[in-house]
Amino acid sequence: MDEPLLSIQDLKVDFSTNRGLVRAIRGVSFAIRKGETLALVGESGCGKSVTAHSITRLIPTPPGRITGGKILFEGVDLLQIPEPKLRDLRGSRISMIFQEPMTSLNPVFPIGSQIMDVLLTHTKMKKVDARAKALSLLELVKIPAPERRFKSYPHQLSGGMRQRVMIALALASPNPGLMIADEPTTALDVTIQAQILALLEDLKEKIGMALLLITHDMGVVAEVADRVAVMYAGRVVEEGEVFRIFENPSHPYTRGLLESLPSNPLYKETKRLKAIPGSVPDMITLGEGCPFANRCPLVRPECTLAFPEPTTLDTDHKVWCYAIEEEPVL
Repeated sequence: MDEPLLSIQDLKVDFSTNRGLVRAIRGVSFAIRKGETLALVGESGCGKSVTAHSITRLIPTPPGRITGGKILFEGVDLLQIPEPKLRDLRGSRISMIFQEPMTSLNPVFPIGSQIMDVLLTHTKMKKVDARAKALSLLELVKIPAPERRFKSYPHQLSGGMRQRVMIALALASPNPGLMIADEPTTALDVTIQAQILALLEDLKEKIGMALLLITHDMGVVAEVADRVAVMYAGRVVEEGEVFRIFENPSHPYTRGLLESLPSNPLYKETKRLKAIPGSVPDMITLGEGCPFANRCPLVRPECTLAFPEPTTLDTDHKVWCYAIEEEPVL
């Protein structure tokens, strides 16, 4: 099997707050191979975006700090290389679609100039060629009247339009090996969402790009992902090939997520969505055990003492849970 393009090993990230230390990421590990789409899923606040921002060391410091682990991209630990070298990788080999376009786009420059800046920084294009490429990217992401919108400022665009501009910026990378898409279709209607997902899939196939997709939309996951990593309270609790996760969700939290969807057969009978009982634990006082223990119907005494080791259920399906019995690998 090929070496992974990206390998995150035992990543830990802390944030200092007025109330105390928040251990936002508590030993996350996963890998992405070239040409693969990995979906990182979980509810808001579970650490998906913090994990993504750690890859390119965009964690605001202070209050955040990466306190442990490795992030290997093409065999190089991104946590150890100097900032100038990392800056060269951002926007060239690693591109990112940020979750909040209004805060990610520069408010004092037209959107066309911002796309051109990426092209001029990472390629040897002349300005006239960079302008033409920027216009083609705006057209590619279905921005209407791209010639006119080229001179628009971010505040002059709708949320969905700004999101498409962010995608155009990510696509401006000359040779992206990895694209990180943080909720890339949140502000888009379903028609444009389908077009954007098809665009990302097409780009992935053409250049062998890997895609780290961060989302809470399980419909999007089922449509585009090859593998899924489920996060809860700063930990990965289940990981595997997408159809194995959907057909055999093994962690109680994963089952709770899927059972809360309207597609759940139980919903069709009762007309009521099933909710996960309890509430998310306080990340400041959370102990070393399983973070889902206070909400889990299968909780055991050992769950509160230490986080479980992974149990292998199949060739590409692992779960971190004491209540799961290990099955032979096929």
